[in-house]
Formats: sequence, C-alpha cells, structure tokens
Amino acid sequence: MCVKRNVLIYIFLLIIVFSYLPVHSQENKSNYPPVIPDAKIEMYKIINDIKLNLWIIYPKDHKDTDSRAAIVFFFGGGWKNGNPKQFVPQCKYLADRGMVAMVADYRVRSRHNVSANKCVEDAKSAVRYIRQNAARLGIDPDRIAASGGSAGGHLAAATATLPNCNDPADDFSVNPKPNALVLFNPAVILASVPGQYDVTPEKAEEWRKRLGVEPELISPYHHITENICPTIIFHGTKDKIVPYKTVELFREKMQEKHNRCELVGYYKKGHGFFNSGWDSSASYIDTIYKMDHFLCSIGYLKSPPESIHYK
Repeated sequence: MCVKRNVLIYIFLLIIVFSYLPVHSQENKSNYPPVIPDAKIEMYKIINDIKLNLWIIYPKDHKDTDSRAAIVFFFGGGWKNGNPKQFVPQCKYLADRGMVAMVADYRVRSRHNVSANKCVEDAKSAVRYIRQNAARLGIDPDRIAASGGSAGGHLAAATATLPNCNDPADDFSVNPKPNALVLFNPAVILASVPGQYDVTPEKAEEWRKRLGVEPELISPYHHITENICPTIIFHGTKDKIVPYKTVELFREKMQEKHNRCELVGYYKKGHGFFNSGWDSSASYIDTIYKMDHFLCSIGYLKSPPESIHYK
C-alpha cells in the first residue's frame, strides 16, 4: 500500500513539474537582462551605478501580511557569466507549492569586471535584503533558503559558511546567513584539503586570479563550523568541472560538526544535469521531487502531495 501510494505521488509530481519545462532550453542562458513574466522586481543593491535585482515569484494567493518561507536562487556560470533566468522553472514550481521564490542577479566578470569575492558580497547582500524586508514582502525572516548551481551553489554555500564580507552598502546589523541550503553541483572546495584533496600550484594560481583573493578565504568547506543550516546537495558522480569527491568531503565535515547535510548523487551524470532541458527531464524532475521532500522536512512546505490520500 505504501509503495503504491509513493508511486502515485511521484506520478502526480511528474505531471506538475512537466508544466514548468521551458519550450526552448537555451532561454535560460541568453537574453540578459532577463524578462521574467509575472515576477515582481526588487532592486536589492546599487553599487558603482550597477543595479542588482531580485525577481520574485509569489504564490497566487499570497498576501503582504503573510509570513511564508522563501528561497533565493543564484545562477551558475563560473562567476564570469550566466543568467538569473536559470532557476525560474524551480521558482515557479515552489511558488505553486506555497513558497515565495526568487532569482537574484549579481555582478560577474564578463559584465562587470569583478572577481568571485565580489560575487560573494552580492549574495550576502541579497540575503540581507530579503531578511530586512521580510515583513513587507510577506516572508518569514527565519525561513529563508539559499540555493544555486555551480558558482551559484558556491555563493549560496558561502552565505551560510563564510565570515561576513561586509559590503559598505549593507546594514551590518542584518544577518546574511540563510536558514537552509539547496545546492546543485556547488563549488564548495576551492583550496587543498591536506591528505584528502590536493589542488596543484598551477590550479591554485588560476583560482587566485578568478576569485580575487586567496582561495581558502572564500572556500565554504574551510569555514564549516557547528550550527550551519540544514543542507541538501544534488551532484553528478561524473562531474568533470566540480569533482564529486569535493561534495563528499563537504558532507563529511558538515556531519562531523553535527550539521544536517544530505548528499544525493546522480550516477554517471555530469555538470549541469539538473537544469531543465539540458540533460534529461528525468534528472530535473527527480531533483525537484527530492528538493520538495527536503523543504517539507524542515517546515518550509506543507505536506501535499504526501497528504493526497490514495486507497
């Protein structure tokens, strides 16, 4: 009975999630700045005349007086390029499930001539802005999740682990750390881990140039402490850009520090497998399904579709 019920629930989710697949898979990688229909735009930061926005997708029955869980997604692109539109399908799904979901822009090298350390500053600014304006946006300030893929996954992890890289434009009294992490093939180790993961001198120098600082300073793994928020990671076992070993080590250290950290490995999948239309719809749908269960487990979503009763 339980197996039959779970199968029916999964089929129900497949039907829902397919409705968010874009007609053209390349749309998420082009057309900057993005146009995202039905999203509310909030400028969370202006720096050197650069305006950085959030695109917020609300549940249909949302009210300003609500206190809903929220999630902010950071796009991938190696801190060099990328488009906030990447995670719009996930946002639409989660908004329909009752969360306030949003995608964030941030400075990148190709458009703004910055290094990754500035991307980290922007990500922290985004979380600060959401928390500072939570009451006005109908958001619970204690239920804010950060998410992202690849470099965007690094930024989400950085908001939760790194010491405050305070941007002068921010209100330092507002906590920039999220309350949960949902990470997709994130770059969580940017420096050597003695005896477990070696970075060659050549690679280390390449990282310094790309990151703008000593790699360890913005390497999430190297800043794991106790009381890091609940985390789930989705990663392909054949990822050639961000080795699977790095997320295994991240999970181990998180658990050693008594933090909740789940790692969902996808056999023989490479980098970006989770994107809608990139690899296969099945991978995209499965990450949505497991993300949903994780968010339910921490009280960010209510139980449907589990609450649908099948006899």
